[in-house]
Amino acid sequence: MRFRHPDGSTVHLAYCTNVHPAETLDGVLAQLRDHCEPVRKRLGRDRLGIGLWLARAAARALTSDPGALRRLRRELDTRGLEVVTLNGFPYEGFGDSRVKYRVYRPDWTEPARLEYTADLARLLTALLPDDAAEGTISTLPLAWRTDFDEHRRATALGALRTLAARLDALQDTTGRSIRVGLEPEPGCTIETLADALDALTGAPAIPGVPTHRIGVCVDTCHLATSFEEPGPALDALHRAGIPVVKTQLSAALHAEHPERADVRAALSAFAEPRFLHQTRTRTVQGELLATDDLDEALAGTPGLAAEPGLPTTEPWRAHFHVPLHAPPQPPLTSTLPVLQDTLTRLVGPAAPPRTHHLEVETYTWQALPPELRPRTRARLADGIAAELALARDLLTDLGLKELP
Repeated sequence: MRFRHPDGSTVHLAYCTNVHPAETLDGVLAQLRDHCEPVRKRLGRDRLGIGLWLARAAARALTSDPGALRRLRRELDTRGLEVVTLNGFPYEGFGDSRVKYRVYRPDWTEPARLEYTADLARLLTALLPDDAAEGTISTLPLAWRTDFDEHRRATALGALRTLAARLDALQDTTGRSIRVGLEPEPGCTIETLADALDALTGAPAIPGVPTHRIGVCVDTCHLATSFEEPGPALDALHRAGIPVVKTQLSAALHAEHPERADVRAALSAFAEPRFLHQTRTRTVQGELLATDDLDEALAGTPGLAAEPGLPTTEPWRAHFHVPLHAPPQPPLTSTLPVLQDTLTRLVGPAAPPRTHHLEVETYTWQALPPELRPRTRARLADGIAAELALARDLLTDLGLKELP
């Protein structure tokens, strides 16, 4: 979906296909037929943007076989789909029954991450619509935080500098510009936009990464989970010249009163074995307290500070991408207001857009409590279409005009 901003530029809205498990090229092609095209038809659009996720095996098949790449592009065109952005965060196995910490490997200290991302960039130059000026890729925010020392940080940033040079060369040979955004995520060495600013501006002993190619991907669920205020965080990036190359529109779980038994029972329904649901609370002094997963946060007994778990004196937020149009039932809510605030600051009419690529990224439909999961492809398509319709309405309310 495309929108005309009041300044005359085009803003793209897509939904991310990492919600549909596929590791092979055949699986990706089936996604287009079984999921993406039906979503487009539900929205009554001739063209729908998708944020394509290509697992390592699928990417390798496409880079090794020009005919396969032409086939993918042909399928996209035939089904009324377009790609201006790729999700390069998961490497493989994102549809497995247990993902958890494995989604953070390989990280940016490992050569496989650089090669995979460079392959995605080459593929994206061939998949971009003929009239699109730029493509974007979101990626792992360097690494999970455990054992991440200065040597590993230097290695990771060195890999990003190598990637930036390859992206420059790619533009020289193809005429297509590709930018990559580090996606801050709770628990990673870059958890917040402030952390991303620090990494991309460089420490004294480590030259900075070229920001004309490497910027940030703002995920509004991650931003909210870490209780980061959108205004100051985005303004700091803007002042430093760090681009927001892409924004993922997502909402986290919010529990206003985690000390209550009914709230804890409601939260426990979202603690599941597939994905990691990092949970945070912020004290009145501003300190951020954290657990790596929701069940760890719930492990303690309210009021007993010596026990494990998170304190219950202030609200909790959990990294669980809840459907944008269907917030959880009380006593829980979602952080949709944080998404709205962020979107206003990034693409509001008062100034030129700070980003032109938006992507709805609710990949947790099948991880929802059983009674909330879509049981058929049709129900899933209904839900994704409803999310995109909500995002469309938010954009038109900001003064953007939907294009054919």
